[in-house]
Amino acid sequence: MTMQTLGMGQAVNQALREEMARDSRIFLAGEGIGVGIHDSPMMPTAGLLEAFGPERVKDTPVSEAAIAGLAVGAAAGGLRPVVEVMFNPFFTLASDMIINHAAKLRYLSGGKTRFPLVVRIKSGAGFGAGCQHSHNLEAWVAHCPGLKVVMPATPADAKGLLKSAIRDDNPVIFIEDMGLYFAPDAVPEDDYTIPIGKADIKRAGTDVTVVTWSKMLGVAMQAAERLAGEGVDVEVVDLRTLTPLDSETILASVRKTGRLVVLHEATRTGGFAGEIAAVVMEQAFADLKAPLRRVTGPDIPVPASPPLEQFYIPDAGQVVAAIREIV
Repeated sequence: MTMQTLGMGQAVNQALREEMARDSRIFLAGEGIGVGIHDSPMMPTAGLLEAFGPERVKDTPVSEAAIAGLAVGAAAGGLRPVVEVMFNPFFTLASDMIINHAAKLRYLSGGKTRFPLVVRIKSGAGFGAGCQHSHNLEAWVAHCPGLKVVMPATPADAKGLLKSAIRDDNPVIFIEDMGLYFAPDAVPEDDYTIPIGKADIKRAGTDVTVVTWSKMLGVAMQAAERLAGEGVDVEVVDLRTLTPLDSETILASVRKTGRLVVLHEATRTGGFAGEIAAVVMEQAFADLKAPLRRVTGPDIPVPASPPLEQFYIPDAGQVVAAIREIV
């Protein structure tokens, strides 16, 4: 398999190019997706307007509700839209069409109709953009039945998972941490897919399980390397998909190590770590050798000040401290 080095934005771009060339029903829509900052070669939609034209790459008004409405109508009409919400908190403006319509229409048909659409969402703190642009809301979306929620952590996973999302006949929310756009890694050049709903063990270990996703995978791997020098063997599980949740991989890892830390950037209260904790407590409580720990963002709006923003984002030191408490 021939490999290339891409950032996540470039890997997403490659997946979009290949899928749009494969299926003429696929089109893109979003705010400024054909112009401006999106022209940077590291960005997901760079060059796609030139490659496929304005019929299939549509710049929209600044209205997330309108973008979501376009996607719902197009999917109902037999197309396969891939639309973009520029920042995760703006999903609240699109949520009526996605949650009250897209997530439910296939159910209302008794499964007889297809409802293929992908909502790509930029996410994550670290850019000094303030609280209206930086919060991670994946737990909100995962709470809504009828939606699949994907949050890749590597460029290779992003390419394969986005291809699966586009080919899926159900609505998929595909959340991309913007910090990963600029973190190059190896990506296969081939046409490949990664199944939605399957976690990946990024580092095998025997002493403690760290479950994480998206940008926090890098933080977990840093912590694991630091602890390896102390003789603590950390297993790192990258969920990749929140819903459907691969509880089997989580439970198998926890039963092996007997300890669990869940790591995410989103705020603590109501965060998805609570769902993972509940699954483990219900199905693997007897296998735990110590109470589980959560390492998350604090329950505050994301600060705009760069030093305060770095305080907000969980780091490897916090993960190391949580693991030391239970090992």
